[in-house]
Amino acid sequence: MIALRRIAPMMFLALAVAPPSSAVAAEISPFTPAAFDAAKASGKSILLDVSAPWCPTCKAQHPILAGLEAEPKFKDLVVLNVDFDSQKDVLRSLGVRMQSTLIAFKGSRETARSTGDTRPGSIAHLLDAAL
Repeated sequence: MIALRRIAPMMFLALAVAPPSSAVAAEISPFTPAAFDAAKASGKSILLDVSAPWCPTCKAQHPILAGLEAEPKFKDLVVLNVDFDSQKDVLRSLGVRMQSTLIAFKGSRETARSTGDTRPGSIAHLLDAAL
């Protein structure tokens, strides 16, 4: 009985922090040219999230994106985070001038782009364009 009293709180904690077994989420990684090229070559749905840690608009976008990326229809979406401050060469190659830019691709074809958008519906529409 004493052992059960010691184990029960640990079991509760483990269950409380474990994700649900039916949870699905997009694959999120830092941007690298190799990862981007591989996702394009595979014909995957891709979202490039250009953000900066100091950007208030980016901070507003992230919970919206997290909620959408957890939806089953976006489970195969590849999300690559481009750091606005340190990846200037990537920004130039993509024609990005501002943080809080979201770019959707289906394979190697750009399907949608937005900058500074924090409306859940229009961000969902942008992600849908990559499917």
